[in-house]
Amino acid sequence: MNPKAQRMALAELPPLAEVRKHRRIRWYRCPIEPARLRELAEPSDARGLLQATGHLGIWTATGIAAYSLFTNEIWWGFCIALFLHGTAASFFTAPHHELCHTTVFRTKRLNDFFLTIFSFLGWLNFHVYKFSHSYHHRFTLFLEGDREEVLPVKPSLHPLYLLQLFTVNVTGGYQSRGLVPTLKNFVEIALNRFDNPFNSWGAELYEGHPEERMKAVRWARCVLLLHAAVIVICIGIGEPVVAVLVSGSVFFANWLRYFVGVPMHCGLRSDVPDFRKCVRTITLDPVSQFLYWYMNWHLEHHMYAAVPCYNLEKLHRTVARDMPETRTLIGAWREMCETWKRQRKDPGYEYDTPIPASMAGERKDAGPLAASIGGLAPRALV
Repeated sequence: MNPKAQRMALAELPPLAEVRKHRRIRWYRCPIEPARLRELAEPSDARGLLQATGHLGIWTATGIAAYSLFTNEIWWGFCIALFLHGTAASFFTAPHHELCHTTVFRTKRLNDFFLTIFSFLGWLNFHVYKFSHSYHHRFTLFLEGDREEVLPVKPSLHPLYLLQLFTVNVTGGYQSRGLVPTLKNFVEIALNRFDNPFNSWGAELYEGHPEERMKAVRWARCVLLLHAAVIVICIGIGEPVVAVLVSGSVFFANWLRYFVGVPMHCGLRSDVPDFRKCVRTITLDPVSQFLYWYMNWHLEHHMYAAVPCYNLEKLHRTVARDMPETRTLIGAWREMCETWKRQRKDPGYEYDTPIPASMAGERKDAGPLAASIGGLAPRALV
């Protein structure tokens, strides 16, 4: 679907309030014992602190290393440290996502504290995201309700774009947050203009919810002011490199976040009530998995979103016999590339993931927990 056709299709959709009120999708979920699901869905402050402080610790350590190498004029070392620093920072979207679900910590204050920290450092607006991501989970790849993932898409592998991903990301793109669009979106929202805040959403996201819209506006203003203060203070004390390492870190070395983030939905079936057809799980190395907050187990996350990220691999093992074959990162990209080739001849083609024979007859009623998306949805959408 070209951009013009996509805009026309979105314009013809019913209002989101109507979709939320009248559309119900009966998702297939792999059978699981209710007691086992309750066990896996139990959050832990200790595990949450290990995950959150570990990620921030990597970012802080690489930032200190980069600063030290810069001040000692060891330029090759500074470039390597900055590359690692940006790689860690580019994954701030992962804690932002998980903390918006409120499933990481048992203690709500801890969740809110780290959500604020990661959202500020990552140039992320959790008020907008909570609204949009609630629709994404309820209506995954159903265009009438999900504008976070509007398919088909073909992520760029152009050499100049890859150069940005390995250096400074200026223009951004699918699953890639560039400097220019991020600043533009924050300024637009701070001015209370929602023509295109994120993804394919527009002003319709907040239609009928002016109070919630103003929360997003106030947070955008706060982020802009705080980052402006960081930049001004750092320049004032003669340390502009600190501003680069704090306020600019998310725009450096976005390569790994891009490559692991693209496969989650790209090229898969739309308008099907089975997460196994519209979401991919991929295996990753331990470091990438940690930085991504275990969202490589993405199918498991969509199927049972109440389960904390650090328990998703256990969830996978529990329901594995009813799941499709797990892809590797390289295998997923190969699958997507083959899909894009076919879509050039057949624009309506979508990859149909092979799945085991249905085990729906074995499913136990796990109650509201099965369909829970944690505390993601604002009260206005509950």
